[in-house]
Amino acid sequence: MNDLLEQLRAGLPAEALISDPDVMVSYAHDMASFCEAGAPAVVVLPRTVEQVQHVMRTATALRVPVVPQGARTGLSGAANASEGCIVISLTKMDRILEISTVDRIAVVEPGVVNAVLSRAVAEQGLSYPPDPSSWEMCTIGGNIGTASGGLCCVKYGVTAEYVLGLDIVLADGRLLTTGRRTAKGVAGYDLTRLFVGSEGSLGIVVKAVLALKPTPPPQLALAAEFPSAAAACAAVCRIMEEGHTPSLLELMDRTTIQAVNKMAQMGLPETTEALLLAAFDTADPAADLAAVGVLCTEAGATDVVPAESAAESELLLQARRMSLTALETVKSATMIDDVCVPRSQLGAMLEGTAAIAAKYDLTIGVCAHAGDGNTHPVVCFDHEDADESRRARESFDEIMALGLELGGTITGEHGVGVLKKEWLARELGPVGLEMQRGVKRAFDPLGLLNPGKLF
Repeated sequence: MNDLLEQLRAGLPAEALISDPDVMVSYAHDMASFCEAGAPAVVVLPRTVEQVQHVMRTATALRVPVVPQGARTGLSGAANASEGCIVISLTKMDRILEISTVDRIAVVEPGVVNAVLSRAVAEQGLSYPPDPSSWEMCTIGGNIGTASGGLCCVKYGVTAEYVLGLDIVLADGRLLTTGRRTAKGVAGYDLTRLFVGSEGSLGIVVKAVLALKPTPPPQLALAAEFPSAAAACAAVCRIMEEGHTPSLLELMDRTTIQAVNKMAQMGLPETTEALLLAAFDTADPAADLAAVGVLCTEAGATDVVPAESAAESELLLQARRMSLTALETVKSATMIDDVCVPRSQLGAMLEGTAAIAAKYDLTIGVCAHAGDGNTHPVVCFDHEDADESRRARESFDEIMALGLELGGTITGEHGVGVLKKEWLARELGPVGLEMQRGVKRAFDPLGLLNPGKLF
């Protein structure tokens, strides 16, 4: 411990090091339940690439594990500390280095908050589309680490589609530059995509080149009430089958609606079994909403209410954004699943989840990025009740098993971390797992970067 601190101090300012156990405990874990976390030996908050390199060279010399962190808003335990590790928090590296309106790119450090970047590029007539629900808190580095998505990904895609290039500090302290600043580029293996979603297990992102889009027109939304989740999912299938391209297509079940109303008095309709939110940012959003409203009615919607202004639309979207936070107030703890299935299987996924909730006598609310089949079943339970906690964990596993049976994946945007290690092995199979472990060894032969995550 003394050697570690002495060597770190040799290349870091005093304010970059935290060794007080009472302070370090706040850096021990992210927002996931049921995920083990150790006590870090030290927390480092670098401000420069050179300082990150110094940390990694020290860690390699002393064989000390390193856990990279962003804002710790993750939901899989990927940012949880390992016992005796160096936690390297990138939140102080928070500069927007460049915004180019000609090249339509932004160059940023990893600690830049998603919403801060979005507002900065909006001032230049551009947009950065990935918008996780935690966008007011989460960092770009964390978004890259977990390949996060968001409400608008049905039209605009997820984080991976906007990362053009990266600067990465490798496990031994070397600096690797991947990707490009150009609109096109196919030189060599796509190492940039390899790092997106790697959860800090291959290297530490210290700079990112991000693609931007022109600012779209203001979007208009509608809310459609359905007597069942199956009917709402049928409407989703019709909307996509007919060739519509909504900027947002989200679903909230009754449990989620009630939780949002209780927390924020939003006035959402609590008598409905499912609420579908659709939005368009096209040249004529009202016409698109009218067409989608007809499809919803034909699928069984009992009421379809289009917003009359962008402000009304934003209120509807705020209700959806606060869904996960609201469900956290139902009981003392939650487990937030992240199963993505083919859109054609969305109804079966929601019906199966309801059956699992009944089987285990639990409250499980579901909100979903319905347009791309990404469901977030939220298991609500009392963490002080041992039996209820056991049932919560078992139901969580059954939900993941159901997703795989329906041709889906165990995580659409939250990552694997600690929470889903066993399930990643099941999804990949032995050959896939062997190949991925080989990639890990190539970049991190000593196994120092975020050990115990993914595999």
